[in-house]
Amino acid sequence: MKLKIAVQMDPIARINIRGDSTFALLLEAQKRGHGISYYTPDKLSLRGEELVAPVQPLTVRDEVGDHFTLGEAKREALNGFDVVLLRQDPPFDLAYITSTHFLERIHPKTLVVNDPASVRNAPEKLFVMNFPQLMPPTLISRDLDEINAFRDQHGAVVMKPLHGHGGAAVFRVMPQDMNFGSLFDMFSVTFKEPWVIQRFLPEVKHGDKRIILVDGEFAGAVNRVPAADDLRSNMVRGGAAKATELSDREREICATVGPALRELGLMFVGLDVIDGNLTEINVTSPTGIRAIARLNGPDVAAKIWDTIEKKRAAK
Repeated sequence: MKLKIAVQMDPIARINIRGDSTFALLLEAQKRGHGISYYTPDKLSLRGEELVAPVQPLTVRDEVGDHFTLGEAKREALNGFDVVLLRQDPPFDLAYITSTHFLERIHPKTLVVNDPASVRNAPEKLFVMNFPQLMPPTLISRDLDEINAFRDQHGAVVMKPLHGHGGAAVFRVMPQDMNFGSLFDMFSVTFKEPWVIQRFLPEVKHGDKRIILVDGEFAGAVNRVPAADDLRSNMVRGGAAKATELSDREREICATVGPALRELGLMFVGLDVIDGNLTEINVTSPTGIRAIARLNGPDVAAKIWDTIEKKRAAK
């Protein structure tokens, strides 16, 4: 089966191919002989009922500094593609939300991965609240009294923006922390939405595990260990990737969350787990594929394309 694929992503010239999961997916698609076209989300247009974009044929190479070639742009209707990969990075803002409304118009006749309506309706730090039994104590609020009551109960907490990404603006707040007043004021001015306040998990120093689920099933994992002087384990923030195995608790988390993800059409998902506690369910543009491959883990990109091809063949 040869598929006609379009990828909606951020500018390909700016990606770091060593760690970019979208690039891993494109390499695997090309290896299988699928036709790949590329466009950026700002190029989407809805003209009446027709969703169009100026797409460019794309060839990729696993060579730093020379990783892609683009052909001439041609305006095409996206319902003429078999698959659209929705792979732009957050921020999860109104522009991102609008792109999901656009893509919802062609899905599922054109298979959009992940399902755009479910991406819109399952923000990473909100959707996870459907599984409180798997999480550390968590509050989503911007109300000072509510936050202080939570701090009084749980002591040290982590405070982060609800729609943040990549480890940006993540702070540990200690009991009786003299910085809290200034931090609260900064968050109040900077973020209009509520914030996430979560009991601090000291075991984060041993790693924040990224677990990849494909169509609700475990596909691979990597442990991301933060630098000694940083709370954040994100690899873009200096976290070190380490090989890992799943614990019984982590298998329980996968088994509990997986069926809900499959039902929502969230085919490629990254779970974040610290010391057996689920903290986020990443559905917008999950990462981890290349790190898992470098550590001799499973071929996650191949599993994703096996699943996509199977779903397309069933149509």
